[in-house]
Amino acid sequence: MKIIILGAGRVGYSVAESLVSERNDITVIDTDAARLRDLEGRFDLRGVVGSGIDPQVLAEAGAADTDLLIACAALDETNLVCCKLGQLLFNIPTRIARVRSSSFGADDVVLGKDGLGADAIICPEASLTRYIGKLTEYPEALQVREFAGGRACLASVRARMGAAAVGLRIGELRLHNPEMGLRIVAIYRRFADEPDRFVRCDGSTLIEPGDEVFILSAKENLPEILAAMHRPAGQPARPVRRIMMAGGGRVSQRLAAQLAQEPGRFHIKILEMNPQRCMELAASLPEDVLVLQGDATDEDLLDDESIEDVDLFLALTNDDENNIMACLLAKRLGATRVLALINRRTYADLMHGTQIDIALSPAQAMLGELLAHVRRGDVQAVHSLRRGVAEALEIVARGDRKSSRVVGRRVEELKLPPEVHIGLIVRGLPEQGEHAADPSETVAGEPQVIIPRSHTVIESNDHVVFFLPNKRLVQDVEKLFRVSATFF
Repeated sequence: MKIIILGAGRVGYSVAESLVSERNDITVIDTDAARLRDLEGRFDLRGVVGSGIDPQVLAEAGAADTDLLIACAALDETNLVCCKLGQLLFNIPTRIARVRSSSFGADDVVLGKDGLGADAIICPEASLTRYIGKLTEYPEALQVREFAGGRACLASVRARMGAAAVGLRIGELRLHNPEMGLRIVAIYRRFADEPDRFVRCDGSTLIEPGDEVFILSAKENLPEILAAMHRPAGQPARPVRRIMMAGGGRVSQRLAAQLAQEPGRFHIKILEMNPQRCMELAASLPEDVLVLQGDATDEDLLDDESIEDVDLFLALTNDDENNIMACLLAKRLGATRVLALINRRTYADLMHGTQIDIALSPAQAMLGELLAHVRRGDVQAVHSLRRGVAEALEIVARGDRKSSRVVGRRVEELKLPPEVHIGLIVRGLPEQGEHAADPSETVAGEPQVIIPRSHTVIESNDHVVFFLPNKRLVQDVEKLFRVSATFF
């Protein structure tokens, strides 16, 4: 696939890094020649110096035969104008714009083909807000990703000594808890001082303390499953109530506004150094969000604000080092769980498995939304995992036994690489364009979440969720689900 990326900043860099590893033909446009030289030195791509709203620059970048335009420059206006030029002058089939403004919705007619020319919009701040919001719903989880309109979830959790499922083999877990519908698709285990290593899962695999376990299940089963992996038997659940945020930027503001929509559920404090920004936040956020001027690496301030009672500490500033130090200090002073926003991938890798519970990259949080447009076939959702190395993929089975290599066949008959896990199947979802039932409704004929066995037969319109420990396996899955020319 031929792709043009506008902008070589943090988001553009991460997008280029992810897509170039999949043998795409990538061209990056930016006004900063030094940034482009750095990208060209690191990755197999081409840089074009210039403005993305200059038709000559787009032509030089190869817009005439480009498949996908991703406009992720710093300014919304630049991205939207670039998409419109890509539509009108070069007829680029798919155009995606990064839009920071919360005034636009994903289906806003102003943005579409008859408006500003963007087929889809992405907002890293909104993606981060959704990501962190899930962590308040599921306190034991390191991350939670949704599939099939929220009916199924992929979660990762740190296995703890004393939890009911830890110390069991996966086969024993299924045997003792047949009603607990889950599929363990991957375990990452630390050996001595080495980075976490992927452990392929089968019935004989032992769940050990300290493992990072990836689980697929129906949404309603997830709290019980996470508790069995993380919470010692008999210990009561501790929901997230008290939240402290370091930094008063866009992410903190969005997140605080979202959480405050449930009055009385959360006690939220924001620590911000800039007094002017503190006043802006206090004026724009609900009264029950407390905004304090101060430094999140100030031990006395954290003590005064009862950091030991905080359920979730979020370091969300633009400074990686400050976020890391604030989290380490908060954890030492008693915060239950800490999350650091880290832009540099090397820093995120170093922090993994330390006292920082979650090291989150802004670009990685939204990368899946982009990948869904890059993936071929009837891909519905993509989530980038393990800092871009692994991937979870939801793809729809189409056709019949004659035109498809999967429909009408048992799982054991599918010619998949041995590392690829079919995690679950969601059956009975309405076709696109039909009225989709509310996933919370429980009515006859509602979609089923199926944990597949070797004898399970794939049916047409099944939504199949895979876990792939390496992105290079994506092409094998896409090829398998491709229908032949006899299917219309």
